[in-house]
Amino acid sequence: MTFANWRPTTARFANMRKTKGFTLIELMIVVAIIGILSVIGVPAYNDYVTRGKLVDATSKLADMRIQLEQYFQDNRNYGSTSSSCGIAVPTSKYFTFSCNWGAGGTDQSYKITATGTINKTNFTFTLDDANNKTSSGWGTGTTCWITRKGDSC
Repeated sequence: MTFANWRPTTARFANMRKTKGFTLIELMIVVAIIGILSVIGVPAYNDYVTRGKLVDATSKLADMRIQLEQYFQDNRNYGSTSSSCGIAVPTSKYFTFSCNWGAGGTDQSYKITATGTINKTNFTFTLDDANNKTSSGWGTGTTCWITRKGDSC
């Protein structure tokens, strides 16, 4: 075959056109799959991040309980009044902590509370001198702290 007789065939160019790029249908399918995954994944990720922030409240409440029990051993009372306790109240980026009289209404009991708003949900966790725990936010826990969406006591 000489150069003068050589001509590219249509079939050769047809194969080259098929191998270059993606069709519009293929791109639309990929975009649809990404959309479906993001609709499922983003809320799950947000809940996961929120659960990480709730640990801030529950761990600091547990620490406060230990400090209050140590204070009680030294002073034979919790140092609680109608608006404070005998220990320093911790600070947090996500929660506000308070400590005051518990059910007894004297310095022989206490109730500590963590209140915060995360992702437009109001969370409240409480703990008292009898180690009674309550929570609200993702559900109402009357005997425990609910730290996962859909959990119960």
